[in-house]
Formats: sequence, structure tokens, C-alpha cells
Amino acid sequence: MATAEPPASPASWKELLADRIDPDLGREIDIFETQLELRKQGKIEERLFAETRLRRGAYGQRYDNGQRHDGLVSQSLAFPDVPTKGPHTMWDAPGMQRIKIPLGRLTAAQLETLAEVAEDYSDGILHVTTRQDFQLHFVHIDDTPDLMRRLAAAGITTREACGNTVRNVTACPYVGVCTDESFDVTPYAHALTYFLLGHPDTQDFGRKFKVAFSGCADHACGLVHMHDLGYVARSRTGRDGTLERGFAVYLGGGLGSLPHQAKLVDDFMAEGEALPFAQALARVFARLGEKKNRGRARLKFLVEKLGFDELVRLVREERAKLPADARWTTFLDDLAKHEERPLKPGSTLGIGTFPAGFAAWSATNVRPQRQLGYSVVTITLPLGDLTAAQARALADIARRHCGDTIRTTVDQNIVLRWVPDAEAPAVYEALRDAGLASPGANTITDVTACPGTDTCKLGISSSRGLSSVLSEHLAKRELDPSVRRLQVKASGCFNACGQHHIADIGLLGVARKVGNHRVPHFQIVLGGETTRNAGAYGLAIGAVPSKRIPEAVDRITDLYARSKRPDETFQAFVQRIGKLKVKQLLEDLTVVGSHELESDLYSDWGDPREYTTGDMGVGECAGEVVPFVQFGLAASEREVFEAQMLLDAGQPSAAARRAFGAMLTAAQSLARTQNQDVSDEADVIVAEFRKHFHDTGLFHDPFAGDKFAQSLFRAHEASYDDVAPDVAHRQIEEASLFIDAAHACYTKMDTA
Repeated sequence: MATAEPPASPASWKELLADRIDPDLGREIDIFETQLELRKQGKIEERLFAETRLRRGAYGQRYDNGQRHDGLVSQSLAFPDVPTKGPHTMWDAPGMQRIKIPLGRLTAAQLETLAEVAEDYSDGILHVTTRQDFQLHFVHIDDTPDLMRRLAAAGITTREACGNTVRNVTACPYVGVCTDESFDVTPYAHALTYFLLGHPDTQDFGRKFKVAFSGCADHACGLVHMHDLGYVARSRTGRDGTLERGFAVYLGGGLGSLPHQAKLVDDFMAEGEALPFAQALARVFARLGEKKNRGRARLKFLVEKLGFDELVRLVREERAKLPADARWTTFLDDLAKHEERPLKPGSTLGIGTFPAGFAAWSATNVRPQRQLGYSVVTITLPLGDLTAAQARALADIARRHCGDTIRTTVDQNIVLRWVPDAEAPAVYEALRDAGLASPGANTITDVTACPGTDTCKLGISSSRGLSSVLSEHLAKRELDPSVRRLQVKASGCFNACGQHHIADIGLLGVARKVGNHRVPHFQIVLGGETTRNAGAYGLAIGAVPSKRIPEAVDRITDLYARSKRPDETFQAFVQRIGKLKVKQLLEDLTVVGSHELESDLYSDWGDPREYTTGDMGVGECAGEVVPFVQFGLAASEREVFEAQMLLDAGQPSAAARRAFGAMLTAAQSLARTQNQDVSDEADVIVAEFRKHFHDTGLFHDPFAGDKFAQSLFRAHEASYDDVAPDVAHRQIEEASLFIDAAHACYTKMDTA
């Protein structure tokens, strides 16, 4: 069902939908359209317009991945920053539009609207993100105002979906129907979303700010510990015997290149304090957060700079002087407003003959609700994608069986809530007809992946290509039940959009140089945990060529199935046997033969081209230097792994010191290319590295600046007496990233 007949002229969408769009939102879209026109005329500088469009959810998109769309010419960084080649201008190259879906909540009509704009303005694919948003790719900048108007008419916004803003507020997709929750956090998350949206106190951040809600402390659904600000529902009996609602509140978490776990601020914050506390935190972050060095502009770095206790003190001080705002608590008077009601009475599945494939699908994709007679049905979306036609079919299924109870998930899936148990077989058949009945939801075959090199400018390796192949590969295997429960997540670069740190098996895209060629690799990350709201972050044990990752995963999972103790979790298993054993298990997979003998390893998944811009010059001087540098970098990787072993053995101070040593080894191997007499003394190595690589900008990353060099300098100044485990963990993570940056720097030097 269409929201409106297409107008005769694109310009008439504004007039056609005027009475269906909130006036304030409509005005914002009009302003954006004007700014867009001024930018095209050269009357607004690109730097200013870039932040403007990002705050409306409009991103640039990459086109150097071998994938072509509608005949577009290839370019490395498309729309709107870098002009295309040939006759195209920078306005001819489509980009990506992110669409904000607070808490992942959708109605059937909204899903149909999303299908329409996907067909009319993009390639017809809706992509669910790890923040419960939707993304459309190949969207032209000139189409974005009308796209936004059509979404706004359906109650959907793109406002602050990107940019230095409060990003989409996420929540467990099972809140309100979960058997373990303290209470339904939906009204609270909704209230905070729209309180902070466009709020003056959230407009001057140095970087993005992420918030999550969870109904319970033990499960994975909210992932609170990896957020800037997180709320976990808690209930207690008050002095007068009444039930009180509140939250355990956490702040300072984040993934990215240097992950931090959020820390507990208050184990029970009264429900009426949730919004003012967030406002006070936003004010402090805007005032004191880093603005110049984007690599250290997230809240987690302000925690590191000020100290957790001092930051909390400042926030509480700010809260005490905030002018009162009725919106802080008004919503509490009508919590039932957000309570979902079933479309049909609950029912029992009973015993009978079910459609072929229903039993296997139901075992993984149907979850009983706490309300008797109802279940939540998960639609598994490979790579988070569904077509416009599938979206329409799903909207129709929802209308027939459960109503407007659709939610996206952080695992890039969609759930239907309040499905009567007796109607599950009919839902399955309808999903099967739409190509949406894949089993395996939330199992090892349901791999999470960021866009990677398909469309992201920062992608290093093809996370989507690998994840697709890996999912199909695992689905064909007879897997032990304990293996099926594992989670795999892949990120194409250190920004960690695939959330690889919290997976049982995480995969981080990196590049390595072999001879005169580059080879796509993935770091294998172990020790992460999605349960307990992202209760633990993993660390990389080593890099394996991308094309060998399926075999690596097979070896790891086979070892677990064969050697685990009864009821032993994967994290406990890895801790018991030690990461060294896993690393040794994969050692032969890390060895890459020559380009002539193993050419397949030198290209990435889904891209027929060689994973290099061309042959790199081979001179006699380089021939002598290359083996030495490679040796030094390999030694640094060994040392950072040894640091992990020390941390696992309960020696955080020694682990942090070894991680610093790994960074020194990598820095020295680079420094000796400029001065072969660099000694082994830390002061000398750091001074030479600073002189030849930091001060010259040679080591700087195009997107992260000098962030990785600063990691070395901080480690050099640090004390290694009585180091806390979380600090050691962070130092190991920074060392790994410094070494990867050293690899990239060396490649850049050798190809200059």
C-alpha cells in the first residue's frame, strides 16, 4: 500500500505532503534543501555542509570495491567530497542515507514507506544496521529532501542519524514481552530519544554519543556496557512497601579502535532522574570533550582524561543546577501509552502436521513471550538486507498476524512480536514464500557484519563478503549444539561497526604485505561476550588471510566441541586452554605463499580484482630493508600476544609492560629505516620515532590522524606499577592497533 501517488514533478512532494509532516520537521527539511542548493552554488563551504548533511543522515559512499552500480565510474571516495572521474561531477555519485528508527520500532505502514523510498531512490535494498537503523545505498544527494519528506509523512526521521550527535537510542527488541525483564523500558527510551533529539545541549559535541536501554542485566539484547550512556532496568521495594522503578546507570563505554567498557555510576537511579542525568552528562561532554582531535573526542576519552569519579562529580554538579524541565517526568504519568496490545487472542500451537522446514525454523526463530499463548518470531536477514518486495510482504504478514509490533534488532534482523502460537506455521509459510524463512536466528550462522569495503570509505577488508561465505559454509556443516550457540561478528576496519569485540569469535579486517603485494586479512578476536550486556571484550590473537577464515573458524569450533567440559562456555573454554593453543592451531594458516602459487589469497571476497593498486616497485635497497622491517613487525605481534598471555595469567602490570615493549619493537623497526643505529633504549626509540614519523606526519592515519602515535607516547610516560586489569586490556588493544598502523605506514613508505 503506497503512502501517496507519486507527484507529476519531484518538486511537488513538498506541497503534496505538507499537511502530513510535523511543521518543525518540515521546516528543518526545507532548510536542508536550501543549504543543499547553496552548496551546489559554492556559497557554503564543504566542511560546513558536510556536518549539515551528516546530521540529516546523508553519508558519502565508496566505489573502489569492484562493485558497479548503474554504470557509475570507479572512484575511491565518492559523493560528495571527491569529484568523480570523467564527465561526472561530485553531485552525480550517489551516497548512503541512514534512517533513524528509535528502539527499532516500526509499524506496517512505515515498513511499506521504507520499501517505497528504497525502490524510488536507491537500489531497492533496505539494510538493517547494528544500531537498529535502516540504511539505503546509492541515494543521490538531490533526492534526499523529498526522500526525507516522504519518510516524515510516515512518522520517520533521519534527523541526527549521523554526525556529532546523539545517535539512535537502542533497546532490547524483547522489552515488554521478555520473561526476565524488570519492566518494559520502552516508554523511558522513547522519552529520552525525543527529549535529546535536537536539544540545544546536544548540538556541540566533538563526536557522536550513543545510548542504550536494557530490561535486564544478564542477556545480550541491550549491550549497555559498550555505550556512552546505558540504562539497565531495576526494581525494588520502597520503604512504604510499594514497588519502585529505576535504573542501574553506566557511562563511558564504546568500541571503535580503542574499546572501553562502561562503568557503573549508580546501581539504582530513580526513574525520574533518567532524563535530567542524560542532559547533565550531555552538557559536560559538550563543554569538556575534545573538539580538535577527533580520534580522542568520544566520551570514553573524557573519562580517561578526567578520571571516572571526577567526571561523575561534574555531572552531578551540573544536574544540581539544571533548570527544571517538565519533560523529565511528564511521560511517567502515561506509561501505558506505549504498551503494545495484541492483534488477536493468544493460542496454543498444539500437535499436528506442520509445513516442511517448520520445526528447524521454529527451534531457532520462535521465542515464547512471558504472555501465555504468544511468541516473538525472528526474521533472519543475511547481512541485514531485505528487498523492497520482501519488506512489503513482511508488512502484510504483520497486519494479518500481529499488527504494528515490528522491531529491528542490533543483530541486523527483524522481529514480529505478539504472534499467536497457533499461527506460527502460517507465519512461517508466508515468510517462506517471501524468501524470509531462513532458520538459525542468533546462532553461529547468523553472522553480523558492517558494510566493509562494499560501500564504506574506511573499509579495509570485505566483511560482508566474508560473512556471507562463512554463514553459508557453517550452515552446511553438522555442528555441535554448543557451537551453534556461538556468535560471530565481523568488522571491516578498526571502527568496529560490526561489534567484533563482543562476539565469541570476532573478525577485524586488516591488511598485510607479502612480498610486493598486499593481502586482505582478518584478525581473529577471542574472549568477547555478548551476554551480560556485552560483559567482556575480546582481544586479537593473530591475523589470518581472509580466504582462510572459514577454515580457521572450523578449527576453532571443532576444538571447542571436542575438548570443552560439560556446560563450559566458549569464553571459559578459551580461558582454560589458553589463547596460545588456539594461536598455534592456526599457525600454518597465517603463512602466505607467493603470489604466483597462491594468487587467490591476494584478492578479497566478492571482488575479482587483486587486493592492491598495482605492483609495488622492487629495488635492491628495498629488497634489503623489507625483510628486516617485516621481521621487526612480526616480533612486535608476538610480543603483544605474550602480553595477552600475561593478562590471562593474572599479571596485568607485566601485561601492560609487555604491550608497551611490543609497541617499541614496531616503532624501532620503522625508525631503523631512517637511522640504522637506533638503540634498544626506550627514550631513544621514542625520540627517533617522533622525529621521523610523528613530526613529519608519515605515521598519521588518513582518518585517525596521530591517534596511534599518541598511544606510544602515552605508554612511554605511563607507570607500570600496580596496573589495573582493564587498563592493561586497553594497553594491549592500543598496542595491536599501533602495530597495524606500523604495517600500514611501512606499506605507504614502500610504495611512495
